[in-house]
Amino acid sequence: MPTPDLPELPHLPLDGLLRRAALRAPGAPALRVGGQTLTFGELDARADRIAAYLECSVGRRGARVAVVNTLDAEFAAAYYATVRSGNTVVVLNPLLSPARTAKVLAAAGAELAFAPRAAAEALCALPDKPDSLSLVLVTGAEEAGPLPGAAVPLDLVLDAVAPAAAGSAAPRAAVAVDLDAEACVQFTTGTTASPKGVRLTHRALVANAVQTALAHRLGEDSVTLNHLPLYQPMHLNSAVYAGACQVLCPGPDPFVSLALAAEAGATHYYGLPARLHLLAADERLRAAPARPAGPRLTAVLSGGSALNPAAARTLAERLGVPVVQGYGMTELSPLTHCQCPDGAMSSGSVGAPVPGTECRVVHPDTGVPLAPGESGEVQVRGPQLMAGYLGREEPPAGPDGWFSTGDVGRIGPDGELFLVDRLGDVFLHDGELVSPSAVERVVCSDPRVAECAVVGWPDPVHGAVTWAGVVLRDPGADPGAVLEEIAARANERLAPYERIRRVEAIDAVPRTPVGKPVRGVLRTGVRTRAAAEATV
Repeated sequence: MPTPDLPELPHLPLDGLLRRAALRAPGAPALRVGGQTLTFGELDARADRIAAYLECSVGRRGARVAVVNTLDAEFAAAYYATVRSGNTVVVLNPLLSPARTAKVLAAAGAELAFAPRAAAEALCALPDKPDSLSLVLVTGAEEAGPLPGAAVPLDLVLDAVAPAAAGSAAPRAAVAVDLDAEACVQFTTGTTASPKGVRLTHRALVANAVQTALAHRLGEDSVTLNHLPLYQPMHLNSAVYAGACQVLCPGPDPFVSLALAAEAGATHYYGLPARLHLLAADERLRAAPARPAGPRLTAVLSGGSALNPAAARTLAERLGVPVVQGYGMTELSPLTHCQCPDGAMSSGSVGAPVPGTECRVVHPDTGVPLAPGESGEVQVRGPQLMAGYLGREEPPAGPDGWFSTGDVGRIGPDGELFLVDRLGDVFLHDGELVSPSAVERVVCSDPRVAECAVVGWPDPVHGAVTWAGVVLRDPGADPGAVLEEIAARANERLAPYERIRRVEAIDAVPRTPVGKPVRGVLRTGVRTRAAAEATV
């Protein structure tokens, strides 16, 4: 089935997505979590109430307010409320280290923060808490025990400051908003560099909500099961635009999430590759009856990084639905590509551009567009592009609107995108481009390998040679011999320029809090050692 065309976008601010859904179907379920259901009308009223408090407490428009994106209903309410109050919502990842959290808050200039209790305590305990952060509003603070001095229960201040909003049946009056104004700041994951604050507008986020809903085939009858470690605004906005019900599953066990999906009648299952990989290898899944996620499920949707093809095939077979992969970036609100949920896209691709999005591949040095099948830097153009980075004046794209992603890929015959790697991760051996991800997939097909990370080892003759860091499932008595066997077996399947020249055992592959590999850590160590060897 071809991807639908992009319709005329609704002329709405970001929080208008929620107001629109509440006016259309106030009694329809919006969120289900922990046995409780919140309707669109109730979620909209909660956002109204929090917005009224923010207007009173902040006293102006344009402030930045952090909201910790845990997988709960309060994130959704505070996210839309912050924008509705005329301020910018800063999405704050609770999995960041304390030092990184302090830097993010300082870079954003966040004045207030909404956080569940554990995250609130961590924010108050930051050794370098920025001076701008004056108050932490604790969601779900009915739990026993005193709170740190800078934290107060959200419901307590709502009762004190916004009682009229609490009892009012009429929604708050809409305020005129510049749709090209900043609505949200999200930070990149920082897999190849320090995280950057991405400024996203109302127009871009609403556009991507529409694009995602169309690409994922979301509608009013859809029920999405979100088994994610964090609440991704893309899933929130697209479901609210479509009027779909979201079922939140914050527990980490992926097999348990299947039972919840079946009980809820889920039509869409969202998961990260790291968890889906564990699910595919789970013996409970192999022993379960057919279609353990329920008969209504139409697709499993994965994104954030590549899902192992073998794991995808296992899940598709056991769950009886296609496993759909997509691609995007924080800078693009974030979705740009998605495989068709009917499974028609080529295996190994991340799909075609979502409606209203163009994609091309250019030579990384000259910027000249390349023909289909040739590998180069991926560029994207569409209405979901960011306004720019925090603290930077340069425009996000060239004068022709093309945004350079920093990813290397090629375009297939049907317009689908095949990703090769990050531009900063690939390396040249005798002039040939080596993709670490491609080599890693071959190495990881060996049953003795738990994980693998590949980087280029600098070489004066070849430019670079392939170095592989391998996490062994069982090192055995002679891990060196096992590693040599693994490398030899992989080299039989690799091109001459890809072949592993150096292999070592490592304890673990460095990853971001959401599971993306961070090869830069290994690359720095490898380059240091290569330089030391060269001086001997």
